[in-house]
Amino acid sequence: MDFQAEAIDHVIKNAIDAVENSKYQIFEIMESAREELNTMRNELEFVVKETRVTLEKVDQLELSYRRSRIRLTEVSRDFVRFKEEDIRQAYEKATRIQLDLIIYREKEMYLKARRDELKKRIRSVESSIERAESIGSQMSVVKEYLSGEISQVGRFIETAKNRQLIGLKIILAQEEERKRIAREIHDGPAQLLANLVLRTEIVERMLKKQEFKMVEDEVVDLKGQVRASLEEIRKVIFNLRPMALDDLGLIPTLRKFIYDFEDKTKIRTLLETRGKERRLTSAMEAAVYRLVQEALTNVAKHSEASYVVVELTFQAQIVKIAVQDNGCGFQPELLKQKKNEHFGIVGMRERAELLEGRMEIESQLKEGTKIIIHIPTNVDKRKE
Repeated sequence: MDFQAEAIDHVIKNAIDAVENSKYQIFEIMESAREELNTMRNELEFVVKETRVTLEKVDQLELSYRRSRIRLTEVSRDFVRFKEEDIRQAYEKATRIQLDLIIYREKEMYLKARRDELKKRIRSVESSIERAESIGSQMSVVKEYLSGEISQVGRFIETAKNRQLIGLKIILAQEEERKRIAREIHDGPAQLLANLVLRTEIVERMLKKQEFKMVEDEVVDLKGQVRASLEEIRKVIFNLRPMALDDLGLIPTLRKFIYDFEDKTKIRTLLETRGKERRLTSAMEAAVYRLVQEALTNVAKHSEASYVVVELTFQAQIVKIAVQDNGCGFQPELLKQKKNEHFGIVGMRERAELLEGRMEIESQLKEGTKIIIHIPTNVDKRKE
């Protein structure tokens, strides 16, 4: 495959821009992480102080409880000196101190767990900041290399003889980053929210003993909100990198996405497959998934459709994607004139071309839109 100098220069400039943009995003992530680190350190300092105060309170209550039990034993045995009212007061005092002791012990356990958890998270965030700084330095080196050695990069691209392979490598790198972020969210905020649900259940049981009905209702409501937040985080994790894509494959993952899309947008959506279904490479399945995802996102944002069909056709060396809706449609020839208004379609076309594929658009006003994408899947054979 012959590469024109102008095309190579365009690719390299895009790569430099992407690196610069990524450096800026990494800088923003680092600043956000540093703010989070300062917040956690302040919270840790508060929790340590609160733990110390709580431990002192627990020691005082334990001493008071032992004394109240001794007093209760004395008045219970001597019916001559003490009346029934004295026994009742001694019993109520012992019970009250016992309940306070239970509450502060629970608070002590929670504070210790929170302290240990904050220390662990602080170490994790510090490690993430160090990795981000290292990646930022490496990207600076990459940018300098691309800017100063354009001719060498051009020769490398010329010898590759395969733009699709380059595209798949880029997509694979993007998907690996998505998986990493998904794992961090799963191991961090999701676990914290799950732990918070457990803590509210403990508080709920304690409050039931006191019969504080209004407080109990508030705690139950809080637990519901936390569970809803946990569900939202899980959706974010799925959107970053559908784990089912690696485990179950492209078609089951698309069915799950389409089910959620239909539930969210209320647009009737149908997935149809043609040909013999087969597993593709991880990067290729990710690429097809993202193209379908982007197409349906465009339908939801712009088409005003009530029905859409996604058709996936497996051929010998090609995967064909067709997405057709019954929406308002548009004039395809206006895409170049209004590029910013159709950024999603432009991005899909560029992604398809990066994979050595092609995209066709069939649309008329008030007659819906059909997008057809042909992606070759023989990259592995070319690689060999």
